[in-house]
Amino acid sequence: MRQILPISALLLGSAFLLFAGGINGLILPVRGSAEGFSSFALGLLGTGWAIGYVSGCLVTPRLVSRVGHIRSFGVMSSLAAIAILASLLLLTPVAWVPLRALSGFCFAGAAMIVESWLSERAAPKDRGKVFGLYTMVNLVSSTAGQLVLTLGDTTGYLYFVAGAMFYCLALVPTAISSSATPKPLVNVKIDIPSLWRNSPIAVGGVFLTGISNSAFGTLGPVYAERIGLPLTAVALFASLPVLAGAVAQVPVGFLSDRMDRRKVLVGIAAVATLADLAFILLQPEAQWINIALAASFGAAIFSMYPVILAHANDHAAEGTAIQVSGGLLMVFGMGSILGPLAAGIGMTKIGISGLFITSIIAHILLISFAILRISRRAAVATEDKGSFTASPMARNATPETAALAATEEELIEELEAERLATADH
Repeated sequence: MRQILPISALLLGSAFLLFAGGINGLILPVRGSAEGFSSFALGLLGTGWAIGYVSGCLVTPRLVSRVGHIRSFGVMSSLAAIAILASLLLLTPVAWVPLRALSGFCFAGAAMIVESWLSERAAPKDRGKVFGLYTMVNLVSSTAGQLVLTLGDTTGYLYFVAGAMFYCLALVPTAISSSATPKPLVNVKIDIPSLWRNSPIAVGGVFLTGISNSAFGTLGPVYAERIGLPLTAVALFASLPVLAGAVAQVPVGFLSDRMDRRKVLVGIAAVATLADLAFILLQPEAQWINIALAASFGAAIFSMYPVILAHANDHAAEGTAIQVSGGLLMVFGMGSILGPLAAGIGMTKIGISGLFITSIIAHILLISFAILRISRRAAVATEDKGSFTASPMARNATPETAALAATEEELIEELEAERLATADH
C-alpha cells in the first residue's frame, strides 16, 4: 500500500483514459456499421488509429521536452475528447478517419506520459509489482469501457459524450497531483536493419502479428454485428479475446522459458490458424460458438507479441532491451496500419469472411517464416534466456511501457550503454 498510494492518482488517470478508449474503440465500428459505412471505410478507422498512434509515440517526447508533462497530458486528453465529440457531429467516414488518427495520436501521447511518471515513481525493487498493477488496471478499464455499451442505446449521443467525459476526467488526477515532474520520455529510434540483424523472426513476426491483431481489433465487432449478433454478444466478441490473451500469457510464458520460443510461436500461430479456418469454413451463427471461437482466437493472437519480444531480447546486446522493445513496437505499428486496410478491402470484395482470410494469410506466413528460421539458426540455450514478461496488448503499449517493465538491472545496463555511446562521440 505504501507503493500504491503515491501512484494512485496516475493509476486513476490511466483507468479513466483506458475506459474512454474502450468506449471510443467500440462505439465507432458499431455506430459506423449502423450508419451504413462500408467495411473498407471501417477498416480505414483502424489504419488511421495506427498511423496516429505511431506518430504519437514519435512526437510526444519532443512535445514534453518543450512544455512539460502536465501541459502535454492536458493537450492529449482534451484533443481526444474533441475528436470523439466531433465524430458525433460529423457522421461520415471522410471525417472519422482523420479524427480516429487524432485519437490514436492523443492516446499514445497520454499513455507515454503516464507510464513515464509511473516509471519515475516506482522504486527499483517494486517495478514489477507496479507494472503488473498498471497492466491490470488498463485491462479492466478498457474491457469495462467496451462492455458498458451494452447498457444503453448506441444510435444516440450517449456514448460519444460519455467517452469525452472520461477523457476529460483523466486530466484531473494528474492536474492536482503534487508528484515531481519525471525525467524526459524515451526517444524511439527505429533502426530496422539493426533489429533484423538481431532477430529476423522478431521483425517479420511482429509485423505479421500487427496485421492480424489490428485487423481483428478494428473489424471484429463489425464482423460480429454483420452476422447478426446482438449488441451484448458484439461487446463480448470484442472484449473476451483480450482477456483470454492476457490469461494465456501465463502458460505460454511458462513454455517459452523452457523450450525454443520460435516453436512456441509456431504452436500458438497454428491455434490462431485453426480458429481462422473455423470462422471461414463453418461460419457459425450461434452466439456462444462465435464468442468461444473469438476467445480461443484472442488467446492465441494476443499472446504472440510477448513471445516475439522475449525472443528478440534473448538475442539483444547488453543495454539495448528497451531500444529493441521500442523498435519492435514501431514495426508492430507498421503492420497495424496495413492490417485493417487489407481486411476492409477483403470484407468489401469477398464478404465478412475476408477478415479471417486476411488473418490466416498473415498466420501462415508467420508459421512458414518461423520454421525457416528454426532450420537456419540454433535455439538460445535455456540458461542464456531472459525471463518471459507478460505484456499488455501491444496495440495499447508504447515505448515507455518497455521502460516501465524493465528491471533495475536492465535500466542500469541501458544507462551505461548510453553513457558509453555518448563518450564515443
